[in-house]
Amino acid sequence: MTPRKTVKDYIRTIVDFPHEGILFRDVTTLFADPRGFRMCVDQLLAPYAGQRIDKVVGLEARGFILGGAVAHQLSTGFVPIRKKGKLPGRTIAQDYKLEYGEAVVEVHDDAMLPGEKVLLVDDLLATGGTAEAGIKLIERLGAEVVGCAFVVDLPDLGGRGRLEAMGMDVHTLCAFEGL
Repeated sequence: MTPRKTVKDYIRTIVDFPHEGILFRDVTTLFADPRGFRMCVDQLLAPYAGQRIDKVVGLEARGFILGGAVAHQLSTGFVPIRKKGKLPGRTIAQDYKLEYGEAVVEVHDDAMLPGEKVLLVDDLLATGGTAEAGIKLIERLGAEVVGCAFVVDLPDLGGRGRLEAMGMDVHTLCAFEGL
């Protein structure tokens, strides 16, 4: 009997992308496979089934794909957190540090209401900087993050610890050791 595939089995690794020495974990192969994608979405939302979740927030850009699918399955709204300058309405912004510099993400200032319960979703948890910026935006609008769900964890980069230190519940489907 063939062993059952896991989410990790659908993710390909691309060597030396985007820079030499990097092992890029490519989830597009997971998204392209209907069984893999369905398994992924089901596993991302499983710990939160039955909980009150008013909105699912997806981080740009692969978090939009996952977050939209999770929101659909949970029958709730979806909110994108985007790079600066990409949203058309009034926004609030949060800056964060990258490996080499800084970046800014934004959300519409009316995307969430005070007291709403929010699930943050993205494809990959590395250093946790983008997720932390997203959490700060959500909290500035008065909403509450009930969990952070990611497909891939890169534990060597410390993102899980960073988010857990903020009091966040972190759910990941698989981990890749090493960079």
